Amino acid sequence: MRMLLQRVSSASVTVDGRVTGAIEHGLVLFLGIGREDTEEHGAYLLDKLLNLRIFEDGAGKMNRTLQEIAGGLLIVSQFTLYANVSRGRRPSFDQAASPEDAHKLYDYFVDLAKTKMANVHTGVFQANMTVTVANQGPVSIYHDSVDKFMNKSHAVK
Repeated sequence: MRMLLQRVSSASVTVDGRVTGAIEHGLVLFLGIGREDTEEHGAYLLDKLLNLRIFEDGAGKMNRTLQEIAGGLLIVSQFTLYANVSRGRRPSFDQAASPEDAHKLYDYFVDLAKTKMANVHTGVFQANMTVTVANQGPVSIYHDSVDKFMNKSHAVK
């Protein structure tokens, strides 16, 4: 799974003229799901994002987590995080999960997030969404679960 996090002062998702999710201070999570991803990948990424210290403390240092600031989480599915543009001019999405598999893992991820915190909102899976983001900082962080699951044999000991 791939996540692109943006620290925001506010954000919303609109589908067909209707707001489906909105938060004030918190994180927008653009979530891409790959063909090899599992629930374990989702649990790992959720734990990672909930414990990232990317919000400022009283001294202006990034020392506080999303939960410590009681921030909101807006989760938006985004298969284009699996775009491969290394060849040609049209992106390839060969590594993205099928819509059916991705939807199951997306729902799992959202449900798990809701067990960990109260202020979780979403877009609509596979919809054409308008995402409005007021990036604060700006702070944008990309992380891929492959960093944990595919490179275990190369870990520093």
